[in-house]
Amino acid sequence: MNPASHPRPTELTVHGASRVLEVAFDDGARFRIPFELLRVYSPSAEVQGHGPGQAVLQTGKRDVTIVALEPVGHYAMQPTFSDGHDSGLYTWEYLYFLGSRQDELWAEYERRLAEAGLDRDAPMPAKGAGGCGRH
Repeated sequence: MNPASHPRPTELTVHGASRVLEVAFDDGARFRIPFELLRVYSPSAEVQGHGPGQAVLQTGKRDVTIVALEPVGHYAMQPTFSDGHDSGLYTWEYLYFLGSRQDELWAEYERRLAEAGLDRDAPMPAKGAGGCGRH
C-alpha cells in the first residue's frame, strides 16, 4: 500500500493525568491510547527483539508517563517515557494499529503475562548478559 494512502494524524494530545495519548487522524478516527500500552508494545528492538520470538515481555509499566514527545520527520513520533525508554519510533501507521486494535492487544498482553506467571505490576527482571537495550 502506498504510504501516502495511510491515515495521517491531525492532532496529538498528551493527557498526563489520565496517562493517555489522544490521536486524531485525517480519516476521522480518534483514539485514546494508554501510555502503558504504548510502552509495552514499543516498536524498539529492545522490546520487540531482533527477530521472531525475541520480544521481551514488559512488566511494571502501569504508571509510566510520557515526559517528552519528539516528531521524527513527517512519518513518526519518538516518546521518552518516565522509565527512561526512548528508543521506539512510532510511525503514524503503527499508532493507528495500536489505537484501532487496543482490545486485542490488551488481551494478547494479558495472555503473555499469564503464560509467564506474571502480572502487569511485576518488576522488570534485572538485565542479564547479552542484552541489547538500556531499558
